Amino acid sequence: MPIARVEAALRRVGLDRYMMLLVGTVLLASLCPARGEFARILGHVTYWAVALLFFLYGAKLATATILSGLTNWKLQLGCLACTYVMFPLLAIAMQPVVGHWLPAAFVAGLLYLACLPSTVQSSIAFTSVSGGNVAGAVCAASISNVLGVLLAPVLFMLLIPAEVGAQGGVHVDASAIWKIARQILLPFALGQLCRPLLSGFLNRHKLPTIIVDRGSILLIVYAAFSAGVVNGIWSAVAPGQLAALMAAIAVLLALVMGLSLVMARLGGMMRADTIALYYCGSTKSLATGLPMAGILFAGQNVAMIVLPLMLFHLLQLFVCAIVSQRLALRVAV
Repeated sequence: MPIARVEAALRRVGLDRYMMLLVGTVLLASLCPARGEFARILGHVTYWAVALLFFLYGAKLATATILSGLTNWKLQLGCLACTYVMFPLLAIAMQPVVGHWLPAAFVAGLLYLACLPSTVQSSIAFTSVSGGNVAGAVCAASISNVLGVLLAPVLFMLLIPAEVGAQGGVHVDASAIWKIARQILLPFALGQLCRPLLSGFLNRHKLPTIIVDRGSILLIVYAAFSAGVVNGIWSAVAPGQLAALMAAIAVLLALVMGLSLVMARLGGMMRADTIALYYCGSTKSLATGLPMAGILFAGQNVAMIVLPLMLFHLLQLFVCAIVSQRLALRVAV
C-alpha cells in the first residue's frame, strides 16, 4: 500500500505524524533524557522557541476576525463557559474519586488541564472539516487563549485543594503570572503590532509557523519528560495508576463533549455554531499549557503534573479526528 494511503488511513482514526512525534519524543526522553549542561541549554532554547511561537500567533491573528466573531454572543459565551466553568467544576467533582486511585500530582494535573484555554489550530481545523462556523471558532479559540494566559493560573491557584498541593508537592507562586505574561502575552502583543509587516508573508508561507508550533511543543515535552525521567517518574508510577488516569481523562472528555451539545441545544444554536462549540469548548491547548506549566511548577515534578494534559491532548485529537471525518462525509453527501 502506498505511504500516502497509509497516512490517510491513519489520519482518519486520529493518528497523524504529529501525534506519533509526540509519542516518540516521550520515548526519546525516557531512553536519552537531557542532563546537566545540555538540559540547561535546552531550557533556554525552549524559552525563546515558545516566545517566538506566540509572537507568530499574534502576527497571524486578524483583530477584525475577533471583533466580527464577538457579535455571536451565544457561541462565545458558550465556549468560555465550557472552558472556564464546566471543565473546572467537573474536575473538582471528580477529585474525591480519582484521589483514591491516583497520586496527588496527577490529581493536580487534572485540575490544571481543566483550567487551561481551548486549542487554536486543531479546533479551527476540525470545525472547518466538519462544516462548522470557522469564523466563530477562530474568535472563540483566540479569545480563550488570550484570557487563559492570566485566567488559567489564577483559576488553578484558587481551586486546587490545599491537601492535594501539599501531598503532590505542588505550589504556585503568584509571581509566576508575570513570568507567564512576559513569555506568552508580551510576544503575542508584539506580534499584533508587527502584523501589518508580517501577516502577508505568514499567510502565504505556513511552513515556518507549523515548524515553530510543532517544534516548540516537542522541545517542551522532551525537556519536561527528561526532567521527570531523571527524577524517576516511571519508577514512581504503577501501570494501574496510568490506566486509572487514562480512564479519568476519557470520562472528563466524554462529559464535556456531551454537555457542550446539550448546552448548544438548550441555547437554540444553529448546526454550524454547535459544531464550533463542540470543538472549541471540549479541547485544551497543549501549546499554551506546557509553557505555563514550566513556569508555574518550576523546580517541581513537572512531568507528572503535565502527563494528564499530554494524554488528554492525544485523546482529544483522536476523538475529534474521527468525529470530524464522519461529519465531513455527511456534509459531502
